Amino acid sequence: MTDLNIRPAVLDDLPAIVAMLADDPLGAGRESPDDLTPYQAAFARLATDPNQHLIVAERQGQVVGTLQLTLIPGLSRRGATRTIIEAVRISAGERGSGLGTELIQWAVQRSRELGADLVQLTSDATRTDAHRFYERLGFVASHLGFKLAL
Repeated sequence: MTDLNIRPAVLDDLPAIVAMLADDPLGAGRESPDDLTPYQAAFARLATDPNQHLIVAERQGQVVGTLQLTLIPGLSRRGATRTIIEAVRISAGERGSGLGTELIQWAVQRSRELGADLVQLTSDATRTDAHRFYERLGFVASHLGFKLAL
């Protein structure tokens, strides 16, 4: 994937990022690509937080993938620092190309560079294909996650 550029997202990338977030059955019901206002506010918060890394994968000037990497210092596990990988999305035309693997490998390597001891992620219980993908990359389904909408 020599023509791939993985870089920090910029504000101009938001339409492409939000379109990818909305381009699946789960995202279609919770994202609003026609109104970027809340995403712009969220982007501004992310851009000022040094523990947040919103990145995009770009090929031939087009944003084709994205993820968010969050660094969390902690006390548990003897003061371990962890990263969380969130909102991994690949554009429809790139699915199956190896781009997802490339992005996750980038996130794991960046986590090492940031001094993390552990990389974790969650995946919706209905995304069985994604679960197999993460397991192929060495992730272990070791915990049961819970969420509470506020």
